[in-house]
This record gives sequence, C-alpha cells and structure tokens, in this order.
Amino acid sequence: MHWTAALPMYNVTPALAADWRALLDAVHARIADRLDARGDTLTIADPRSELTAFWLRDDLLLSQTCGYPLLHALDEQVQLVATPDFDVPGCDNGGYRSVLVAGAHVDAASLEACRGLRAVYNDDDSNSGMNLFRHAVAPFAQGGRFFGSVTKSGGHLASLRAIAIDQSADIAAIDCVTLAFVRAHRPELAAGVRELGTTASAPALPFIASKRVPPELVDGLAAALSDAIERDRQLAGRLRLKGVVRLEKADYAPILRYEREAAQRGYPALA
Repeated sequence: MHWTAALPMYNVTPALAADWRALLDAVHARIADRLDARGDTLTIADPRSELTAFWLRDDLLLSQTCGYPLLHALDEQVQLVATPDFDVPGCDNGGYRSVLVAGAHVDAASLEACRGLRAVYNDDDSNSGMNLFRHAVAPFAQGGRFFGSVTKSGGHLASLRAIAIDQSADIAAIDCVTLAFVRAHRPELAAGVRELGTTASAPALPFIASKRVPPELVDGLAAALSDAIERDRQLAGRLRLKGVVRLEKADYAPILRYEREAAQRGYPALA
C-alpha cells in the first residue's frame, strides 16, 4: 500500500509548517520498519485546499482534523489515532478552548456587550471558530440573532486580519493554540486584538487515519508520535506539544452537546 500523510492544521508560518513536517518525518522514521515489512511506502503531502476530501482518502496514514468534522463529515469514515496535549493556556489533558477576541478598535468589554457588532468566523465545519463561538453567544441571542453581521473568512489567520488589520470585523473566536502561535510568530495580528474571554473546553484537534490502516499500525502511529515528541524536546517546544493522549470518539461528545445546547436556545447558526 502507498500511504499519504500531512499535518495541515497549525501551519501559521512557513517555519511552523516545516516543524510539523519534521514531526511527520520523525514519525515516519519510527514506523519505517513496520511499513517495510508490509511492503508499504509513504508520501508526505502538502494539501492546501479540500481538506475534507484529503481526510477521506483511503490511503491516509496520518493527518490532523478538527473535532467538528470528526463527528460530522468524517463520522465513521476515519480512525482516531491520538489527541495532542498542548502546552498552551486553555489546554489541559488533551483539551483546548477558543479565545474570544475583539479588535483594538472595539469598545466592548464583554461578549454580551458585542451585540450588533460584526462577527467573523473561519469555516462552517470548525469547532473552534464556529461551534464553540455559537455556544458562547447562544445565551445572549434574541430571536436567533445577536450580531449585526456574520462573515466567513476561510481561516483563523484571515479572521484575525479582518479584525486587527482591515477592521472589517469586530469579534471572532480563535483556537487558543493558533492564538499562541500568532502571538509568537505574527505579532502584527496579535497586537490588533484583545481578549474578551474564553469558550467552553473540548478535546483538541485529533490525529486521524483511514479506516484501512490496520489497528496495530494505528497503535504504532500513536506510539511514534509520543516518542518523537519526547525525544526531540526542542521541536516539541516550538510546536507547543507536551505529548499525546489516547482518547475515544465518545470523549469528543461535548462538541455535539454544545451544538445541541445552542439549538435548544434558539440559536442554531451564528447570526
């Protein structure tokens, strides 16, 4: 079997993209004997669009997705390999949160005070930018609405640019890991926003594999990720990784609960 792999979710800068590639290379080195014994090969890819289609590939050995598509578009289509445990405020034992950020031009001191302002979010299938944001806003919505406008940006960096640089939006929910990388590597974006609070917690973005990957190789991938992080602490530090944890799909159930709770409050969509 010829496999493919990619870690596309936190490539905030080219340097970070290279570090995530280095982690994949280290994982590959640790499972190379297993692959050779099976007559398998591996290509490390660079998917730039259509990530859902990439994650659904039969030849996907390892990638990282968001918890929302894990339970929706990818449900029963992929295997959960492991969950990253990040060394970032808001991340505990394989969990993470989103940070509610407003532009420096915005006077509001709380989420509730943002009624009627312009929201921006990264994508419809994002837990951090949409689902957790929707759940946080739901208690304040009236008649299914809260914001004056809602715009989809296509990515967290684009959302931050809209708020911090273009000032075409006022508020967003940004994955706390992404925001930590932005603060370290994209200070021009970080300088133009301020925190209003954080969302509820959910399991972090999972590492996944195709259903075609044998269980013993899935276990090998999880062990290889853990070992690579443990043995290269400089790389792990740059990626803000403490290690990985083995969660079950059921552990991601809070994501669906947040979706239900927003709908039950009459707020099924950001509006």
